[in-house]
Parts: sequence; C-alpha cells; structure tokens
Amino acid sequence: MSIAQDNRINILVTLDENYIPYLNVMLSTLVRFNPGCSFDVYLLHSSIRKKALQSTEKVLQGAGRLIPVKVRDLSLSDAPTTSRYPQEIYYRIFAVRYLPETIDRVLYLDPDLVINGSILPLYQLPMDEYYYAAASHIDSFRLIHKFNELRLDMDDESPYINSGVLLMNLALLRQEQDYADVFHFIEKRKSLLVLPDQDIISSLYGSKIYSLDAFRYNMTERLYRMHSPFEKGFNLAWVRTHSVVIHYCGRNKPWKENYIGNLDVFYKEAVSKMNSGKTV
Repeated sequence: MSIAQDNRINILVTLDENYIPYLNVMLSTLVRFNPGCSFDVYLLHSSIRKKALQSTEKVLQGAGRLIPVKVRDLSLSDAPTTSRYPQEIYYRIFAVRYLPETIDRVLYLDPDLVINGSILPLYQLPMDEYYYAAASHIDSFRLIHKFNELRLDMDDESPYINSGVLLMNLALLRQEQDYADVFHFIEKRKSLLVLPDQDIISSLYGSKIYSLDAFRYNMTERLYRMHSPFEKGFNLAWVRTHSVVIHYCGRNKPWKENYIGNLDVFYKEAVSKMNSGKTV
C-alpha cells in the first residue's frame, strides 16, 4: 500500500445528530494541532439534516472539507443496538463498503475525544498485512482478556481493542473482508455482545490488528487514574507532552457536570479556544 506523501488526511466519523457539538470540538483540535494538513472528513450517518452540519463545515473552513455520506443499509436492520450504541457504530466495520474506492486508508476518530498533537505519524504508519491499527486498554488485565476470549471465542494472542481510534487499511479490506463472516458472527453471538463494534473487530480480525500505544493514541481517564499515583513524572504535564489523542470513553463525559477525573482540562481548553476562534 502506498503512503500519501502530502499532508492530505482522510478522516472518518460516524454518529447521529446529537453528537455534532462534540464532533465540532474534536475537529477543532484536529485542525489546531495539525497546521499544514488538509482533511477530507467523511461523515457516515443515517439521518442528519444538512442544516445541522453547518457548524461542522465552519470548523473545517480553510483546513478541509466535510463529506456527508448517508447510509441506507438494510442488512444491518437486525444488528444489536442500544441507546449508547446505535446502528452507526457498525458503519466503521463496513467503512470500505461506503467510502470511495479512490482512497486506500482512513483514520476513524470518535467524537468524544480531543487531539493533542500531530496525527501524521499515526496516519502514515505502514500497514502492510494489517487491516487495522488500534490500541487496547486491557492488555495487562488477563482475567478481563480471558473473559473476552470465552465470550467472543477470541484467540489468546488477539488484542481486545478500543475502537475510538482506528486506522483502516481500506485497500486490503476491499480485497479480503467477508461481510458474511460479520453477519454470521452477529447472529451467533448477538446476546453476548457488549460493545458490538469492538467485539466484532477484536474477535474476527485480531491477527490483523496492529497494536498502538494507548498512552499515546488513546489516553483515557482510567489509564491516567491507574498510573499517575504510582509513577513518578506521570502527570498532566506528561499527558500534554506525550498523548496525541485523549479519549473520554464510557459514561464519564467532560461536558457533563458530574465528570470525575483530571483530563477534562483538555476538553475545557478545546471548547474555550474553539469558541474564541484561536488556532494556537
């Protein structure tokens, strides 16, 4: 697979209209920390109104373009969903199905994160035989990993990944992804799926996932809480210097009044700078 030699970056997001304000914050940090890059942001959705995207287009003005792609996929009508995990989460699994054949890679980003550095090293990562590059938050938790192995029939050495940051090798997925395998897996284990997209990707494609450093590309409040009290020098200044992506996964969101933790400082800074129009 060829790696783009310029600074044009394909970004993928999938969400419903309720998450647009948080998407805008994420994209504002992406633009601010990656000057000189140009972004094609593909938004896969099922029902977002064009008017609702005007604020997002404004965030990207001068740095890229928003490309909405409305998805009507009847094959997903029976896939398990919840209020927290709507049908849109499956769009990243089948991204190659909906994106132009002219692009050979895309970086999926959840809307509930902020960018805190250059993503070019990640985007230009050689993918070779890998379908995805992603980080795991449970590598050191053998009991949790064993539970997932049994629940999902995973290989012992396959990583259970967090799908909030997901570099996709579209060229290879076009050649090798079997949609029937995914639907068979959903049907067979529907009642056991907890985080459907992560469960499916980790189980079916574990040997095809390149493992990323979670502290760099998927830093979370839980990771920070587990390490900051015990490791000298591991503090907010360390995160500011080393963590390229900060992810507010789970129910603990920085836009809620009851946020618990320390990493919300980065989100609050992002909102403040976006609202003030600052680019540095």
